Amino acid sequence: SLRSKLLLILLFSRPAYSMLLGWVESPGYPTGYLPDASLNWSRCAHKGHTLSIKLMHLDLEDSQDCENDAIKVFSNGHLISVLCGKREFEDLQSTVNPSLVSSPGGCLSLTFHSDYSNTKRHTGFRGFYTDHDFDECKDDPDNGCTQFCHNYIGGYHCSCRHGYYLDVDKHTCTVSCTEDLSGQKNGDLSSPSWPAPYAENANCQYTLSAEATLQLELHFFEDFDVEQSPDGQCIDALRIETPSGILGPFCGHTPPPSPFLTHSHQVQIRFTSDGFGTNKGFMLHFRTRGTVCPSVVTSHSSVTPQQVEYLKGETVTVTCDLGYVLYTQGTRTLSSQYVTICQNTGVWTPIDTCEPVDCGFPSIPKDGILQLVGSDNPHTQYKDQIQFSCSSKYYTLEGDDVYTCRASGEWVSGGGQKEMPKCIAVCGKPENHPSGAARILGGDDANMGEIPWHLLLKEPSRGGATLINDRWAVTAAHVVDTLKNTSLSLYGGLIDGRTISNSVSNVVVMDSDRIIIHPDYVKVIPPLERTNFDNDIALIRLASRVNLGPNLLPICLPTVNTDLLEDEQGTVSGWGITESETGRRFFTSPLLKYAHIGIYSLAECENTPYTPTTKKRMTFTNNMFCAGAEGKDSCKKDSGGPFVLPMLTHGSGPYRLTGIVSWGPPCHERQYKGYYTKVARYVDWIKETIDATEKY
Repeated sequence: SLRSKLLLILLFSRPAYSMLLGWVESPGYPTGYLPDASLNWSRCAHKGHTLSIKLMHLDLEDSQDCENDAIKVFSNGHLISVLCGKREFEDLQSTVNPSLVSSPGGCLSLTFHSDYSNTKRHTGFRGFYTDHDFDECKDDPDNGCTQFCHNYIGGYHCSCRHGYYLDVDKHTCTVSCTEDLSGQKNGDLSSPSWPAPYAENANCQYTLSAEATLQLELHFFEDFDVEQSPDGQCIDALRIETPSGILGPFCGHTPPPSPFLTHSHQVQIRFTSDGFGTNKGFMLHFRTRGTVCPSVVTSHSSVTPQQVEYLKGETVTVTCDLGYVLYTQGTRTLSSQYVTICQNTGVWTPIDTCEPVDCGFPSIPKDGILQLVGSDNPHTQYKDQIQFSCSSKYYTLEGDDVYTCRASGEWVSGGGQKEMPKCIAVCGKPENHPSGAARILGGDDANMGEIPWHLLLKEPSRGGATLINDRWAVTAAHVVDTLKNTSLSLYGGLIDGRTISNSVSNVVVMDSDRIIIHPDYVKVIPPLERTNFDNDIALIRLASRVNLGPNLLPICLPTVNTDLLEDEQGTVSGWGITESETGRRFFTSPLLKYAHIGIYSLAECENTPYTPTTKKRMTFTNNMFCAGAEGKDSCKKDSGGPFVLPMLTHGSGPYRLTGIVSWGPPCHERQYKGYYTKVARYVDWIKETIDATEKY
């Protein structure tokens, strides 16, 4: 029949082995398939074989993207064809069937489905599936045979030209070029096929050995030609191996220097090549000679006296190069020199090594603020460099940033600094600046971040403190002199003192672990009335470093013993007593207020008020100054808070802690004159106390 003839044409049109395995057709073929019909078919090929489907007839309902009725063919689960509509036999044979093939040893699957209705009856599809031998030699470029490939049904094998043999991988053709020339005092050896181009995939090993009192000397012919890449890398390579190490690789057109004294009576010469190239290779003559010791005893060292070679019994002094230290049997010694003797075997005894100085990992704080740039595991040997930076923009690096490992075993900066740098908190530079002009008594409400160094104290009495770095704050001594221990809570990052109890997220709660009152401050126990607030200053160390941010930043300390100028304008702030808008009552301000006030003259400050009860005049000392302005002053419960210079205005700074709110006449007297501890008189004490405390 015509169908049989077509089948024979399809089968015998393939040059390779092919076997008909069976038929696959749609349900009801050829009378036509019904609505909602389906078919699932799957077969797998044997190893070294492929499966193919040959469709002889295709008549399905046609639709866009074959959404209605369709054949889908998969290879190993991956969709390879979607078919619908009507195709002629010639079209199937030329455009469809060639793609319906599995991978070697893979599986084909076919699904057919029809939708719920068709406008006319379609006959469906019919085809057959066959098994084919996969020709690895012809169709698989990665078969791995380096010379000849032979296909057989279900597989293939490799073979080699005359003079080559198949390596253990059964794919690579190589040559037998391993040769043991031990015992020969002289002779020649070369790359395989010399002077013709050497064999590809060569892995040659030549063994030379002589008596222990002799040494082998190699003389290379100038006609040296081993494949090299344009950038100088060895594609094929010659290596010379002795008990003391491997020399090479050598390639290109420049042979190793001749004579090449190996300083050994045992030598292995290895030559390797890849699968390409037409280079000539190498030729050498070897011979033996009496032993001598080399001019180099160990790397990174020099010898005295210096000669080209040394005879049996001669001694030299070995000195490690700068930046290297002597190791004897793996242990570092305190010396950088030793004496060694040339033996009759051509070996120096003893041989110690010179290893690079290792400065070790630098000692840096564990707080994570000071960090190494680039790597947590830097190289730490001689001449290695490390670089430091601060992890936050709220810190600045104090000291040099780049350090080098020196020959002394120490990290030293380019400026000669041996101590590691520090990250110092940026001070006195708020990111937000006051916009009010100023009227806290008669003051303006501060906005968040305008006075980020001001801390609030609620116990033992309401007052203030000032952050001077990320671990320390300063306040007035009389604010904390009634504490029975060092436990104190401070609040920062806020402007509304009422938000503490509401657990507002931006409030920073800080606990103290040490309070240091100035040693010359005199504590007065009631009912005695204080007449002297001299040395009214105390330091507070926080239990841990605070995380600085736009709402919590330290202020700078002033220059030591800075003179204050009369009428110089500064800013005082606090949560203390303020006055109502009508001026009829005083109350504790819930909000942080600030006021711009001027420094009074010495004569005005010396005119001190009287004590409320005993009516004794208060004492004024050189450790104080006074300031105020009409309608503006610090007041009760502002104690310990900051007076800063210059006056807080937009874009100015850095701001410095010039004064600490200390004492003054009662607010209701409206004298508008507050007295402040002059911080410039205590800068040395502050720094010395902090340094001494942080050491322990």
